[in-house]
Amino acid sequence: MSELPATMIILNPAARGDRAVRLEEEIARVAPEAVVRATTQAGDAARLAREAVATGYAQVVAAGGDGTINEVVNGLAGSTTALGLLPGGTMNVFACELGLPRRLAECWEVIRAGNVREIDLPTANGHAFVQLAGVGFDAQVVQATSRQSKKSLGPLSYLISMAQVAGRKPPRLRVELEAGAEEEGAFVLIGNGRFYGGPFSVFTGARLDDGLLDLLIFRNLGYLDIMRYAHGILFGGKHVNLRDVSYLRTPRLRVSAEEEVPVEVDGELIGTAPVEFGFHPTRLRVLAPPAPVLPS
Repeated sequence: MSELPATMIILNPAARGDRAVRLEEEIARVAPEAVVRATTQAGDAARLAREAVATGYAQVVAAGGDGTINEVVNGLAGSTTALGLLPGGTMNVFACELGLPRRLAECWEVIRAGNVREIDLPTANGHAFVQLAGVGFDAQVVQATSRQSKKSLGPLSYLISMAQVAGRKPPRLRVELEAGAEEEGAFVLIGNGRFYGGPFSVFTGARLDDGLLDLLIFRNLGYLDIMRYAHGILFGGKHVNLRDVSYLRTPRLRVSAEEEVPVEVDGELIGTAPVEFGFHPTRLRVLAPPAPVLPS
């Protein structure tokens, strides 16, 4: 009986057309020893990850964008199988958070090196995520951005959708924190790591392993408000000091609304509010460079 390969790579070949084809070719070149499984429809990556865990693979590598990573993570949740990343999507925010190199071959060397970080695994109504979540505005932007526009326009597609959504009347969201405090806002962002939408430090105090979710509550949502928030983010994290923004940290929270408001995690829609955020009881094991030493 032949020995089981240590690594399964789960590839999303539909991630971004020609770019995905090049990703598949490069994977075959740099990782010939790994077993590669390609997805064909939504849900395949989670199913393949669960099968890899059941079969006994030591490592499962997500090759694609943040959506592919999120599916794989939900397949691995609760197991000791380590997650590796070969970024190939539009944003790759989680890869940026982990400090992974840009070149795929170098990312494969990180996986081969075998350094494991254990990080928190947040959940939204039981659905696991690794980087970020949103209720309201950013989830509406995800909802308004078609797969075809992402393929043809890349990150610009989100900016177009943002302009469209900003013209709508925002919902009123009720945020209930673990300690019993309540807040209201027009949209809410939840971070496990620092970055959102790319290498932008939106959750300035976030750490992947501190057992806390970083929470931003924005109370207004007009064009000028969004410009103010974006200006603060781009220029030194000053958005957290704005009078109509609350920046909180909590292990659990609940967000609700009187109307139907979408929820996204890691850039993927998972339903509508009400939504309860917390943590999976088991941490996620991730193959990554050693974590930077941060001041306590």
